Amino acid sequence: MRALLDVNVWVALFDDAHQFSERANDFIESRDAKIATCPLVENGVIRVMSLPGYGRRGGLPMQSVRERLREACAALDHAFWPDDISLRDDERVDFSRVQGHNQITDLYLLALAVRNGGRLVTFDQSIALSSVRGATARHFHLL
Repeated sequence: MRALLDVNVWVALFDDAHQFSERANDFIESRDAKIATCPLVENGVIRVMSLPGYGRRGGLPMQSVRERLREACAALDHAFWPDDISLRDDERVDFSRVQGHNQITDLYLLALAVRNGGRLVTFDQSIALSSVRGATARHFHLL
């Protein structure tokens, strides 16, 4: 099953000082990982890692982060999933199960993973599978 890595998993893969770097790298290295990205995730990785306040030394150059992402996707079994679903779609999501604004991106990524027959890989424990119609435990992997 293809794994849609969320932004924080990518950051941990690229930053050895990240508290969950070992978990992220173990996930990628321990299996024949089939991964996916989408515009939301790719943009988020570049944005987060290039923030001036990122890490002890500040952000990385955007082009450098972009190149690392490009190289990682080329080295892995990668698929690109377009952001082609909407949270307005009641057939995809149950907004009554969403507890707050911090869950919106996770909700979207889980819904995208379900739509594409994959799973969301994240460090976030607060995602309610019941918020995405059709989501089961196989669509979610907590690192």
